[in-house]
Amino acid sequence: MIANRQHVPDSDLIARMKDGDESALSALYDRYASLLFGMLMRILNDHQAAEEVLQDVFMQLWNNPGRFDAARGSLPAWLMVIARNRAISRLRGRRDREVLEEEEGDFAGTFVSSENIEDEAARAQMAQNIAAAMEKLPQEQRQALELAYFEGMSQSEIAARTGAPLGTVKTRVRTAMQVLRQSLA
Repeated sequence: MIANRQHVPDSDLIARMKDGDESALSALYDRYASLLFGMLMRILNDHQAAEEVLQDVFMQLWNNPGRFDAARGSLPAWLMVIARNRAISRLRGRRDREVLEEEEGDFAGTFVSSENIEDEAARAQMAQNIAAAMEKLPQEQRQALELAYFEGMSQSEIAARTGAPLGTVKTRVRTAMQVLRQSLA
């Protein structure tokens, strides 16, 4: 049954989630968790924090699957934006609060994965496609996008670091996102 889940379109799984089907959430988690986790680790550089944010993102999806609008973009892109924003919020809030650890230790030790080679290959291919599309961007656009999405910097912070005017940074990020969207469509 797991092998069949990978062929179900995301839109069908979202519709099933609206009807309370937990297996649809499980299928989406299996499909996109490692992609999101990799990005979260790059931003947070903290295994436990990345896992917590990942769980929060999927809980948000479960609690309100109707917020996803396929007309505005793909589900993995939407999930990445949510995960990125939560990770950045967590980074900014880290100075103000202490994160308490569970007594039982690392949650990853209790996680049972239902990964299979086909799912992993699909995620690896997606990651390669994203990396290839990023490599095609002009250096200034790629740098602005990496600073925004992987280091969690605001556009004002990018302008300060690079010495480029704020309007130029905004244009670079917007143009880079448009090019990536077209390349990955």
